Amino acid sequence: MSSLYKTKQGKIDVLNLYDQKLNELNIAYKYKSLNTSFGQTNLIITGEPTNPPILIIHGANGCAPIALETYPNLIEKFSVFAIDVLAQPNKSAETRLSMKDESYGKWINEIIEALNIYNVTMAGFSFGGLVILKTLEFNETKIKEVFLSAPAYIVNGNPLKALFKVFIPMKRFMKTKKLKYVEKFLSEVFTERDPFAIKYLSKVFLEFKMDFTPLPIISSKKASIIQTPITIFGAENDILFPGKKMIKRARKIFPSLKDAKIIENSKHVQSKEQNKFIENEILTI
Repeated sequence: MSSLYKTKQGKIDVLNLYDQKLNELNIAYKYKSLNTSFGQTNLIITGEPTNPPILIIHGANGCAPIALETYPNLIEKFSVFAIDVLAQPNKSAETRLSMKDESYGKWINEIIEALNIYNVTMAGFSFGGLVILKTLEFNETKIKEVFLSAPAYIVNGNPLKALFKVFIPMKRFMKTKKLKYVEKFLSEVFTERDPFAIKYLSKVFLEFKMDFTPLPIISSKKASIIQTPITIFGAENDILFPGKKMIKRARKIFPSLKDAKIIENSKHVQSKEQNKFIENEILTI
């Protein structure tokens, strides 16, 4: 299988940034590598092992250290398992799964089985929301509750807006290598400027073969079968997955919807203060 990285040095550079972010967190952790039927999967485990388990799942073009940074205080109440999603710029295998079938759900259930954990809480951002909903579709028996922040797989935004405000700046950067285009992309997607994201994503955009497959949305039929309590945080000014549109549909299709909140003045990626609000909601369960 050919690598998703364009060069060996590119992979080294991306993983060096991964390690940099993990070291900046200044937490006690351990790596765990699991062999799944879809490929080797890397996890970062932190928190007290006797606490209830929570799986946290990052978004597209992300990694486990970014998820840990997003919700740093979950270790106070949970045993935290941060997963490096397959075929993303991180330390898991480069196996690209289909978003149209049950692969992601089967993969996560294999991880839960291998970890021998039960009554699992799950929290995911963006593409991580799709992974979590796929998990519930496939087998939700070991899942206690889920929290989805600006999740994919419920609604999609206006494709023309996404094209001009997100994808064209990204492509222009890939062609010119001018950082102003990364800044333009981030200004549309991030609520507040993130210096690490600029460094990390500028390297990923140049060195990693990203997946531009159109994102599916969950059918009403599949959503109606899910019984696990779901809390959704929709971002008010999200170009990719508009918050109000998302919550309106979620209330129609998920009988197990526990709560749905709009994060006001939030673009797709929440600010630190907004993430703290979401984190506090998770900690109150």
